[in-house]
Amino acid sequence: MMKDGKLFRVIDDNCWDPEARIKEMDATGVTVQALSTVPVMFSYWAKAEDTLDLCRIINDDLAATIAKHPTRFVGLCTLPMQAPALAAKELRRCVKELGFCGVQIGSHVGDWNLDAKELRPVFAVAEEVGASVFIHPWDMDMGGRMSKYWLPWLVGMPGETAVAICSMIFGGVLEEFPHLKVCFAHGGGAFPFTIGRIEHGFNVRPDLCAVDNQVNPRKYIGQLYTDTLVHDQKALRYLVDVIGEVCIVFLFLFVFGFFGFTLFGFSFCHGVCFFYIKSPDPDK
Repeated sequence: MMKDGKLFRVIDDNCWDPEARIKEMDATGVTVQALSTVPVMFSYWAKAEDTLDLCRIINDDLAATIAKHPTRFVGLCTLPMQAPALAAKELRRCVKELGFCGVQIGSHVGDWNLDAKELRPVFAVAEEVGASVFIHPWDMDMGGRMSKYWLPWLVGMPGETAVAICSMIFGGVLEEFPHLKVCFAHGGGAFPFTIGRIEHGFNVRPDLCAVDNQVNPRKYIGQLYTDTLVHDQKALRYLVDVIGEVCIVFLFLFVFGFFGFTLFGFSFCHGVCFFYIKSPDPDK
């Protein structure tokens, strides 16, 4: 894969060949995988109509793959979030006509955090049609102090996810849409590990934190979901303690770049494998 004339990723046939993907799933004990695009394909920066065309191509292609292997794959669609009316319409099409179970969106859309009023129509449709919303960090600061040591991925991504969660909480999104099913990538980023600081800020500076929603942030523990991808057993135990075992889904990603291949492969379309954690022991 090339980006702006430069090598972006080296990918293998499991990026485009469902049979290769299924072979790897069988080898790692995965029964069903959710297919979605990678965040670099969100294209929120482009003209809305062009992004919609790209989204429809991706969504239709994913739907065709799922139709050939309906017991092995489900779909998370992608949307032109910079044009909420178009995004809401495409989400409805993907769920009602293509049979997708949800959508993957970025941690922000241009200059909009996820509390933006402009995005409410998309969340309203997601709640209405029962679509799960998987939020993945993207478009991190890449320059200046963040330009070395791969800091955008190591530090920027957890921060991005925490900003997304706080925006939805403080902005009243979860209050307005109480039945919205939202899952945040990478164990919710920095949020679970800073919830004490976030709640304290809400309590001592309501003039800054409670301007759009007067409900304590901790109230939403139990309403939002995270995955388990924290790369550390002690961090996972803490995550279970904070978020609650019934609100954590076991996840590993078939992605390129970060993991190598053990349980992970190299994938053009994120393969997201969800299972509810039933045991309070994170090692099981």
